Amino acid sequence: PPPDGSTGLYHVAIRYQLRADLADALRRVYRAGIQLDGAADHGVSEALYLRDPDQNGVELCWDRPENEWPRNVDRKLVMVTEPLDIVNLLRSV
Repeated sequence: PPPDGSTGLYHVAIRYQLRADLADALRRVYRAGIQLDGAADHGVSEALYLRDPDQNGVELCWDRPENEWPRNVDRKLVMVTEPLDIVNLLRSV
């Protein structure tokens, strides 16, 4: 791992085209015994967070179709950070 306070790679994101592909990736992560750092529903996307062997952050994500993005009454985008429903995600395979 890089020393504290140093610069470098914050994280890399891998975006899947289909929600089912993200669910499949999660199943493979579990099978490999890799621990998640977190999982979030951002309204516009669903994301899984983990670390590679060098402790770099890795984000695995899927973007919802734009017509499903949360918006306020003025139609402005309202992103959130809510817990991801992992069980529901896994059912999408």
